[in-house]
Amino acid sequence: MDINDLRGLSTLFLMIAFIGLCFWAYSSKRKKTFDEAALLPFADEELNQRTVQEEERNV
Repeated sequence: MDINDLRGLSTLFLMIAFIGLCFWAYSSKRKKTFDEAALLPFADEELNQRTVQEEERNV
């Protein structure tokens, strides 16, 4: 076994890992979780609006 065999095996392993990751990411079981995670950046906007409204009431 020389270095070229190791390179071939590592390429095969990484290709299998990549395909597995793609199946995991695009699985229909994960859709709900990923949709919720996609909305996380907007979660602070609601809190920010409430804080601004409370500050305006206190002025």
